[in-house]
Amino acid sequence: MEVQELTKKELLIEGSLNQKPITADITYLNNGIAKPIILFAHGFKGFKDWGPWSLLSEKAALEGFCFLKFNFSYNGVTPENLNEITDKEAFGYNNFSREIEDIDRLLTYLELTLSKEIQNLDLNRIYLIGHSRGGGISIIKAAEDARIKKLATWASVHDFASRFTEAELTYWKTHGVVYVKNSRTGEDYPMYYQFAEDFSRNGDRFLIARAMEKVWQPMLIIHGTNDETVNINAAFQLHQWKPESKLFILNKANHTFGARHPHMDKSLPQDLELALEKTLTFFSD
Repeated sequence: MEVQELTKKELLIEGSLNQKPITADITYLNNGIAKPIILFAHGFKGFKDWGPWSLLSEKAALEGFCFLKFNFSYNGVTPENLNEITDKEAFGYNNFSREIEDIDRLLTYLELTLSKEIQNLDLNRIYLIGHSRGGGISIIKAAEDARIKKLATWASVHDFASRFTEAELTYWKTHGVVYVKNSRTGEDYPMYYQFAEDFSRNGDRFLIARAMEKVWQPMLIIHGTNDETVNINAAFQLHQWKPESKLFILNKANHTFGARHPHMDKSLPQDLELALEKTLTFFSD
Protein backbone atom coordinates (compact mmCIF):
# COMPACT_ATOMS: atom_id res chain seq x y z
CA MET A 1 0.00 0.00 0.00
CA GLU A 2 1.39 3.39 -1.02
CA VAL A 3 2.18 5.76 1.83
CA GLN A 4 0.75 9.22 1.19
CA GLU A 5 2.99 12.14 2.12
CA LEU A 6 1.43 15.12 3.81
CA THR A 7 2.67 18.66 3.28
CA LYS A 8 2.32 21.23 6.07
CA LYS A 9 2.97 24.89 5.36
CA GLU A 10 3.27 27.49 8.11
CA LEU A 11 1.66 30.85 7.35
CA LEU A 12 2.05 34.35 8.77
CA ILE A 13 -0.69 36.74 7.61
CA GLU A 14 -1.35 40.38 8.36
CA GLY A 15 -4.13 40.54 10.94
CA SER A 16 -6.70 43.11 11.99
CA LEU A 17 -5.41 46.66 12.55
CA ASN A 18 -2.19 45.53 10.79
CA GLN A 19 -0.63 45.06 14.22
CA LYS A 20 -0.85 41.45 15.37
CA PRO A 21 -0.28 38.69 12.78
CA ILE A 22 -2.58 35.76 12.08
CA THR A 23 -0.49 32.63 12.56
CA ALA A 24 -1.83 29.68 10.58
CA ASP A 25 -0.88 26.43 8.93
CA ILE A 26 -2.31 24.44 6.04
CA THR A 27 -1.97 20.67 5.69
CA TYR A 28 -2.67 18.77 2.47
CA LEU A 29 -1.66 15.91 0.19
CA ASN A 30 0.62 17.36 -2.46
CA ASN A 31 -0.59 15.11 -5.28
CA GLY A 32 -1.68 17.69 -7.84
CA ILE A 33 -5.40 17.13 -7.28
CA ALA A 34 -7.53 20.19 -6.54
CA LYS A 35 -9.02 19.91 -3.07
CA PRO A 36 -11.69 21.61 -0.94
CA ILE A 37 -10.38 23.96 1.74
CA ILE A 38 -11.48 23.76 5.36
CA LEU A 39 -10.90 26.77 7.62
CA PHE A 40 -10.96 25.91 11.32
CA ALA A 41 -11.86 28.69 13.79
CA HIS A 42 -10.98 27.97 17.42
CA GLY A 43 -13.02 29.08 20.41
CA PHE A 44 -12.57 31.36 23.43
CA LYS A 45 -9.21 30.77 25.16
CA GLY A 46 -8.39 28.38 22.31
CA PHE A 47 -5.66 28.38 19.69
CA LYS A 48 -4.81 26.51 16.51
CA ASP A 49 -2.34 24.09 18.13
CA TRP A 50 -4.49 23.35 21.18
CA GLY A 51 -4.86 19.69 22.07
CA PRO A 52 -5.35 17.39 19.05
CA TRP A 53 -6.15 20.08 16.46
CA SER A 54 -2.94 19.29 14.55
CA LEU A 55 -3.81 15.60 14.44
CA LEU A 56 -7.30 16.61 13.34
CA SER A 57 -5.86 18.56 10.41
CA GLU A 58 -3.73 15.59 9.32
CA LYS A 59 -6.75 13.28 9.41
CA ALA A 60 -8.76 15.67 7.25
CA ALA A 61 -5.86 16.10 4.82
CA LEU A 62 -5.55 12.33 4.37
CA GLU A 63 -9.25 12.34 3.42
CA GLY A 64 -8.56 14.74 0.56
CA PHE A 65 -9.03 18.19 2.10
CA CYS A 66 -6.69 21.15 2.54
CA PHE A 67 -7.08 21.92 6.23
CA LEU A 68 -6.19 25.46 7.35
CA LYS A 69 -6.26 26.16 11.07
CA PHE A 70 -5.39 29.57 12.41
CA ASN A 71 -5.02 31.76 15.46
CA PHE A 72 -7.15 34.87 15.64
CA SER A 73 -4.65 37.74 15.63
CA TYR A 74 -5.62 38.90 19.14
CA ASN A 75 -6.11 35.51 20.81
CA GLY A 76 -2.91 35.97 22.83
CA VAL A 77 -0.77 33.40 21.02
CA THR A 78 2.46 34.70 19.46
CA PRO A 79 4.57 33.37 16.57
CA GLU A 80 7.29 32.63 19.14
CA ASN A 81 5.06 30.37 21.26
CA LEU A 82 2.18 28.67 19.47
CA ASN A 83 1.32 26.30 22.32
CA GLU A 84 0.15 28.71 25.03
CA ILE A 85 -1.52 32.10 25.46
CA THR A 86 1.35 34.36 26.53
CA ASP A 87 0.37 37.81 25.18
CA LYS A 88 -2.29 38.68 27.75
CA GLU A 89 -2.56 42.28 26.60
CA ALA A 90 -3.47 41.16 23.10
CA PHE A 91 -6.05 38.77 24.57
CA GLY A 92 -7.51 41.68 26.51
CA TYR A 93 -7.95 43.75 23.37
CA ASN A 94 -9.57 41.04 21.27
CA ASN A 95 -13.18 41.49 20.14
CA PHE A 96 -15.71 40.07 17.69
CA SER A 97 -15.00 42.65 14.98
CA ARG A 98 -11.33 41.67 14.89
CA GLU A 99 -12.13 37.96 14.70
CA ILE A 100 -14.55 38.44 11.80
CA GLU A 101 -12.01 40.65 10.02
CA ASP A 102 -9.34 37.98 10.55
CA ILE A 103 -11.45 35.39 8.70
CA ASP A 104 -12.01 37.91 5.93
CA ARG A 105 -8.27 38.47 5.62
CA LEU A 106 -7.67 34.73 5.52
CA LEU A 107 -10.16 34.31 2.69
CA THR A 108 -8.53 37.14 0.74
CA TYR A 109 -5.08 35.66 1.40
CA LEU A 110 -6.30 32.33 0.04
CA GLU A 111 -7.52 33.99 -3.14
CA LEU A 112 -4.71 36.42 -3.87
CA THR A 113 -1.60 34.76 -2.43
CA LEU A 114 -1.87 31.16 -1.29
CA SER A 115 -3.67 29.94 -4.42
CA LYS A 116 -0.61 31.02 -6.42
CA GLU A 117 1.76 29.13 -4.12
CA ILE A 118 -0.29 25.94 -3.74
CA GLN A 119 -1.86 24.44 -6.85
CA ASN A 120 -4.11 22.11 -4.83
CA LEU A 121 -6.57 24.76 -3.64
CA ASP A 122 -10.13 24.73 -4.97
CA LEU A 123 -11.40 28.22 -4.21
CA ASN A 124 -14.92 27.22 -5.23
CA ARG A 125 -15.10 24.80 -2.30
CA ILE A 126 -14.19 26.74 0.83
CA TYR A 127 -15.77 25.33 3.98
CA LEU A 128 -15.74 26.68 7.53
CA ILE A 129 -15.73 24.89 10.90
CA GLY A 130 -16.20 26.97 14.05
CA HIS A 131 -15.83 25.57 17.57
CA SER A 132 -17.61 27.15 20.58
CA ARG A 133 -17.32 30.96 20.32
CA GLY A 134 -15.66 30.37 16.97
CA GLY A 135 -18.94 28.77 15.91
CA GLY A 136 -20.86 31.97 16.55
CA ILE A 137 -18.21 34.01 14.73
CA SER A 138 -18.32 31.55 11.81
CA ILE A 139 -22.11 31.85 11.54
CA ILE A 140 -21.87 35.63 11.31
CA LYS A 141 -19.07 35.49 8.74
CA ALA A 142 -20.85 32.87 6.60
CA ALA A 143 -23.96 35.06 6.55
CA GLU A 144 -21.86 37.90 5.16
CA ASP A 145 -19.53 36.12 2.74
CA ALA A 146 -20.47 34.08 -0.32
CA ARG A 147 -16.92 32.72 -0.61
CA ILE A 148 -17.84 30.28 2.17
CA LYS A 149 -19.80 27.42 0.58
CA LYS A 150 -20.59 25.20 3.59
CA LEU A 151 -20.63 25.71 7.34
CA ALA A 152 -20.20 23.36 10.30
CA THR A 153 -20.43 24.36 13.94
CA TRP A 154 -19.03 22.31 16.81
CA ALA A 155 -20.43 23.03 20.29
CA SER A 156 -21.36 26.51 19.12
CA VAL A 157 -22.88 29.31 21.15
CA HIS A 158 -26.22 30.61 19.88
CA ASP A 159 -26.29 34.02 21.58
CA PHE A 160 -23.43 36.31 22.54
CA ALA A 161 -25.44 38.83 24.57
CA SER A 162 -26.61 36.27 27.12
CA ARG A 163 -23.02 35.56 28.16
CA PHE A 164 -23.00 38.76 30.25
CA THR A 165 -25.50 40.00 32.83
CA GLU A 166 -26.34 43.69 33.34
CA ALA A 167 -24.54 43.61 36.70
CA GLU A 168 -21.42 42.18 35.08
CA LEU A 169 -21.50 44.84 32.37
CA THR A 170 -21.85 47.61 34.97
CA TYR A 171 -18.88 46.28 36.93
CA TRP A 172 -16.91 45.92 33.70
CA LYS A 173 -17.57 49.50 32.65
CA THR A 174 -16.73 50.86 36.10
CA HIS A 175 -13.41 49.01 36.39
CA GLY A 176 -12.45 48.95 32.72
CA VAL A 177 -11.41 45.32 32.86
CA VAL A 178 -12.60 41.90 33.99
CA TYR A 179 -10.51 38.75 34.28
CA VAL A 180 -11.24 35.25 33.05
CA LYS A 181 -9.42 32.25 34.47
CA ASN A 182 -7.75 29.52 32.51
CA SER A 183 -8.85 26.51 34.53
CA ARG A 184 -5.97 24.43 33.15
CA THR A 185 -3.12 26.82 34.03
CA GLY A 186 -4.77 28.88 36.78
CA GLU A 187 -3.80 32.10 35.00
CA ASP A 188 -6.08 35.13 34.79
CA TYR A 189 -6.53 36.79 31.41
CA PRO A 190 -7.77 40.40 31.11
CA MET A 191 -10.70 41.43 28.97
CA TYR A 192 -10.89 45.19 28.57
CA TYR A 193 -14.18 47.05 28.33
CA GLN A 194 -13.52 47.80 24.66
CA PHE A 195 -14.91 44.28 24.03
CA ALA A 196 -18.33 45.33 25.35
CA GLU A 197 -18.12 48.64 23.47
CA ASP A 198 -17.41 46.82 20.22
CA PHE A 199 -20.38 44.55 20.85
CA SER A 200 -22.65 47.52 21.59
CA ARG A 201 -21.56 49.39 18.45
CA ASN A 202 -22.33 46.40 16.25
CA GLY A 203 -25.66 45.48 17.82
CA ASP A 204 -27.61 43.73 15.06
CA ARG A 205 -24.54 42.40 13.26
CA PHE A 206 -23.57 40.26 16.24
CA LEU A 207 -27.04 38.80 16.79
CA ILE A 208 -26.57 35.16 15.85
CA ALA A 209 -30.34 34.73 15.44
CA ARG A 210 -30.36 37.42 12.76
CA ALA A 211 -27.26 36.03 11.08
CA MET A 212 -28.90 32.61 10.89
CA GLU A 213 -31.67 34.14 8.78
CA LYS A 214 -29.03 35.08 6.19
CA VAL A 215 -27.02 31.85 6.21
CA TRP A 216 -27.81 30.35 2.80
CA GLN A 217 -25.04 27.76 2.91
CA PRO A 218 -25.70 24.11 3.81
CA MET A 219 -25.04 23.86 7.54
CA LEU A 220 -24.14 21.08 9.98
CA ILE A 221 -24.60 21.52 13.74
CA ILE A 222 -22.73 19.14 16.08
CA HIS A 223 -23.10 19.23 19.85
CA GLY A 224 -22.54 16.91 22.81
CA THR A 225 -25.21 16.11 25.40
CA ASN A 226 -22.70 16.57 28.26
CA ASP A 227 -21.32 19.92 27.11
CA GLU A 228 -20.29 21.63 30.32
CA THR A 229 -19.60 25.01 28.69
CA VAL A 230 -22.36 25.56 26.11
CA ASN A 231 -25.65 23.85 26.92
CA ILE A 232 -26.95 21.53 24.22
CA ASN A 233 -30.06 23.72 23.97
CA ALA A 234 -27.89 26.09 21.91
CA ALA A 235 -27.72 23.47 19.16
CA PHE A 236 -31.47 22.93 19.23
CA GLN A 237 -32.02 26.69 18.95
CA LEU A 238 -29.64 27.01 15.98
CA HIS A 239 -31.42 24.14 14.27
CA GLN A 240 -34.81 25.72 14.95
CA TRP A 241 -33.65 28.94 13.28
CA LYS A 242 -32.49 26.96 10.24
CA PRO A 243 -34.61 23.77 10.07
CA GLU A 244 -32.97 22.62 6.85
CA SER A 245 -29.63 22.38 8.65
CA LYS A 246 -28.32 18.98 9.68
CA LEU A 247 -28.18 18.35 13.43
CA PHE A 248 -25.95 15.65 14.91
CA ILE A 249 -26.04 15.06 18.65
CA LEU A 250 -23.15 13.21 20.27
CA ASN A 251 -24.42 11.28 23.29
CA LYS A 252 -22.38 12.00 26.46
CA ALA A 253 -19.80 14.10 24.57
CA ASN A 254 -18.39 17.15 26.36
CA HIS A 255 -17.51 20.61 25.03
CA THR A 256 -14.27 19.53 23.32
CA PHE A 257 -15.51 16.06 22.30
CA GLY A 258 -13.07 14.38 24.66
CA ALA A 259 -10.04 16.47 23.66
CA ARG A 260 -7.59 17.96 26.17
CA HIS A 261 -4.45 20.06 26.04
CA PRO A 262 -1.79 18.86 25.65
CA HIS A 263 -2.79 15.85 23.54
CA MET A 264 -0.36 12.97 24.01
CA ASP A 265 -2.08 10.18 22.06
CA LYS A 266 -1.52 9.28 18.42
CA SER A 267 -5.25 8.94 17.83
CA LEU A 268 -8.21 11.28 18.25
CA PRO A 269 -10.68 10.91 21.12
CA GLN A 270 -13.62 8.79 19.97
CA ASP A 271 -16.15 11.63 20.09
CA LEU A 272 -13.88 14.01 18.19
CA GLU A 273 -13.16 11.33 15.59
CA LEU A 274 -16.90 10.92 15.06
CA ALA A 275 -17.46 14.70 14.85
CA LEU A 276 -14.74 14.94 12.20
CA GLU A 277 -16.11 11.97 10.27
CA LYS A 278 -19.62 13.47 10.18
CA THR A 279 -18.22 16.85 9.13
CA LEU A 280 -16.05 15.52 6.31
CA THR A 281 -18.97 13.43 5.00
CA PHE A 282 -21.14 16.56 5.08
CA PHE A 283 -18.51 18.58 3.21
CA SER A 284 -18.10 15.79 0.65
CA ASP A 285 -21.80 15.45 -0.22
